[in-house]
Amino acid sequence: MNSKIPEDLLERAYQGKSTKEDGLLLLKVPPFELFRFADELRSLAAGNTVTYVVNRNINFTSRCVGTCGFCAFRTNAGKVLSIEEIMAKVREAKQENATEVCIQGGLLPEVGLDFYLGIVEAIKAEFPEIHIHSFSPMEVYHASRISEMPVKEALLRLKRSGLDTMPGTAAEILSDRVREIICPLKLKTGEWVEVVRQAHAAGIPTTATMMYGHIETLEERIEHMLIIREIQKETGGITEFVPLPFMPYNNPVGEKMIKEGRYATPGLEDLKTYAISRILLHGHVNNIQASWVKLGKKLAQFALNCGANDLGGTLMEESISRSAGAGHGEMITVEELEWMIYGAGRIPQERTTLYRRVRDLASGSQKTPGCGVSE
Repeated sequence: MNSKIPEDLLERAYQGKSTKEDGLLLLKVPPFELFRFADELRSLAAGNTVTYVVNRNINFTSRCVGTCGFCAFRTNAGKVLSIEEIMAKVREAKQENATEVCIQGGLLPEVGLDFYLGIVEAIKAEFPEIHIHSFSPMEVYHASRISEMPVKEALLRLKRSGLDTMPGTAAEILSDRVREIICPLKLKTGEWVEVVRQAHAAGIPTTATMMYGHIETLEERIEHMLIIREIQKETGGITEFVPLPFMPYNNPVGEKMIKEGRYATPGLEDLKTYAISRILLHGHVNNIQASWVKLGKKLAQFALNCGANDLGGTLMEESISRSAGAGHGEMITVEELEWMIYGAGRIPQERTTLYRRVRDLASGSQKTPGCGVSE
């Protein structure tokens, strides 16, 4: 490894003991040296397989009582999908061989836990085999307050009804300074952490996300990653970490940034964020997901050489990022995902939400990108 990365920092990273100071120092390392080290740790943690999940996003409403300044999806009078409308989307997902449905929506006034339980129970009654990966920590927190019950009880009831895992969204940046500015009515850092811990205690694994590139400092990004690491050391319930670059269009936080001459994060900064997350989380969170929706397909493919080992889902229906200006499509086919993975020199593997193998690659099915292909 290049000597520009100090030996003691390298050793701490191999041992899963990187510090905040290490993270700040890594920001100053020449990018391709940083990428090489992150890629080495990726190889140690996940091998040469790159995974993806066949899934569908279902956003049941854009109506929301929240006031998040980064949101371009919220409306005051959006439609709320009925159970039957949600089930129609689940049936379509099953026809496309989806193994997972990811259901989230705005925070509805006076709508408590029974609404969420009804969705889960309807899906499991018809499709007991499909994995329900749904409801952010904020949604669970909101529903439990409306229903006047402890978060712990709400999670246990969701688990009993059939909720399998939860997306670790609503994390944004786990800094109360940042949250007070961009989402003052959202749950605080400690409350988000506690919901996630209690979900793990109830037997509900979660992902973990970080929406970066708005008003946070580089130090706050690193502190966020280390908070995720501490949760994982305690519970072991986090399946993946997903850095999500902020989309600055059609929302108040982004409009202010653009007026100041600041736009979406540069691609190099995105790749460095992925690399540093791999290094800081090494030995704790094995899977780093590159979002093709947020990064675009080509940059997501390159992120596979900067620490990422997963490309997320086929989605079928993506609304939230698209509302904020993401222009990379709302669905992707398995064939294109595998093409991207082979093009990065890796081996594609369909996975379940919990990173279990869905199928072995058919013998001789490997595709090698060649010349003359029009894109």
